[in-house]
Amino acid sequence: QVQFVESGGGLVQPGGSLTLSCTASGLFLQYYAIGWFRQAPGQEREKVSCIAATDGSAYHSDSVKGRFTASRDNAKNTVYLQMNSLKPGDTAVYYCAANTMRRRCGDDREYEYDYWGQGTQVTVSS
Repeated sequence: QVQFVESGGGLVQPGGSLTLSCTASGLFLQYYAIGWFRQAPGQEREKVSCIAATDGSAYHSDSVKGRFTASRDNAKNTVYLQMNSLKPGDTAVYYCAANTMRRRCGDDREYEYDYWGQGTQVTVSS
């Protein structure tokens, strides 16, 4: 059984910071590309980052680049999303997900991701 445990969400003021974490059991995240996604009310799910298995390098979408940093700690089987300079537009449910088809990022598609966390709510509001 594969299980993801997400934590770190909450309410934060604009300009604030949060760190999300996602710890997996039943799957070794070090072997696969890992994505962070978010879904805002009334919006489709959006990929915000992908962490490669090969060297740990991370891709970030233009909407979050320079503000968010995705990383992994293989020893803890955990991935992180450090979010700085948060904006109201960042309000969404955030999900971690594993893509067992790939080790690199770039050409990955959302439907390729096999296992998903249950999501954690991030609300940015004054």
